[in-house]
Amino acid sequence: MSREAAAEEMIPLIGRLYRENNVVTSVHGRSLINQSVVSLLKLHRWARQIDSEELDLEETLPILRVLDSLQLGAASLDLARLNEKFRSEAAGRSLEAFLRDELAPIVGQRGADPRPSTDVVLYGFGRIGRLVARILIEHAGGGHGLRLRAIVVRKGSDKDLVKRASLLRRDSVHGPFEGTITVDEENNTILANGTLIQVIYSDSPAAVDYTAYGIDNAIVVDNTGKWRDEAGLSQHLESKGVARVLLTAPGKGGLPNIVHGINHADISEADRIVTAASCTTNAITPVLKAVNDKYGVVHGHVETVHSFTNDQNLTDNFHKGDRRGRSAALNMVLTETGAAKAVAKALPELAGKLTGNAIRVPTPDVSMAILNLTLQNETTKDEVNAYLRDVSLHSELRKQIDYIASPEVVSTDFVGSRRAGIVDGLATISNGKNLVLYVWYDNEFGYSCQVVRVLEEMAGVNAPSFPAQTTERAQQELLATTR
Repeated sequence: MSREAAAEEMIPLIGRLYRENNVVTSVHGRSLINQSVVSLLKLHRWARQIDSEELDLEETLPILRVLDSLQLGAASLDLARLNEKFRSEAAGRSLEAFLRDELAPIVGQRGADPRPSTDVVLYGFGRIGRLVARILIEHAGGGHGLRLRAIVVRKGSDKDLVKRASLLRRDSVHGPFEGTITVDEENNTILANGTLIQVIYSDSPAAVDYTAYGIDNAIVVDNTGKWRDEAGLSQHLESKGVARVLLTAPGKGGLPNIVHGINHADISEADRIVTAASCTTNAITPVLKAVNDKYGVVHGHVETVHSFTNDQNLTDNFHKGDRRGRSAALNMVLTETGAAKAVAKALPELAGKLTGNAIRVPTPDVSMAILNLTLQNETTKDEVNAYLRDVSLHSELRKQIDYIASPEVVSTDFVGSRRAGIVDGLATISNGKNLVLYVWYDNEFGYSCQVVRVLEEMAGVNAPSFPAQTTERAQQELLATTR
């Protein structure tokens, strides 16, 4: 009962920090925004998988109380990591004194949010489009940063708008939309948790005048996958009000394929068209980088066990692709994946070192990548697991890599994961220079989170994060101490 009472007291503090200060609070990357009492208790309990002990609400509640009094500016704050740092580095300071020092750049900056506001348009509203919409609406906060302004689709029926809103409201895999949705058929708008979304009907990416809807200098997120090269995607740039384009699929030709956490810093103002690679590429590249940095990868094979997608047939029927015409709901389907080759676009040091294949299986979401690697340096299961666990907690890849060591987890346990990939430590196989890693990933939601991270990078709207992520020098120390 005392723990429930503490969680109940936390809720208005978390909400006020978010609404009035644009401060997003989390526990090891798990957002506390809009969580129930039971959810907060579960998140504190879940922390034992990371720190080997449950996070105590009697420690996080005082942190929230102090944060609420500091008049903070916009930021992302991890309570678990702040608490860990206070325990180890307080040096006799009170909690308030420690937090004032740690958060000095944003203390007393309430209401100040230097981030620009960037209009976002979703071109296409399928599986990824709707999940990106949910994340953007969730991140709306005080209106700074990314602003979802419109979606563009082809009109499918007289009740098209109602049906689109219904698909946003209900999802068979990810559950109901958290909030309220109102449809205005006269003005073709959807109002979702205060975010007003204009629905625009168009058959051509070059034929929309976005400025007519008050949208300008927008980033268009193309979720259709219909155009994958520069010539096709450049059609968006012909529409008034469009500044840049982001493709939610691997690009062709010389388009930059970005995996956030790996090469997002390579995005320049001159890059008007950027691609977010594939869900599998996003899942495996961060893990491969971590392993290559420490042990060196000589060569390897990536086998993905992937949930079926809308590209496959529900029942046997003609399909231009090999095997994909067979029923997705009844069969394991052997197919190809370009993810292994695509890794090299984000991580050039692995060029020519990886092969890959894929098996589509009859599950609607969550996939697994099996990395069978030959290393330059020998390791053991315990050593590599300890290293990857530390990387998931303390490195610059902590938003991309998660780690779990439970004998009971299965694919559905990772629905809704916001990480690009989750290393299953108990499944790791290590024999000298031969290493096999099993990496789970929510190929829909986890990938959509990566897409939004790339969007934030393109728009330059990232709020500061505390405690600060590990620097490159600290990362090298991490590599050395876990060798």
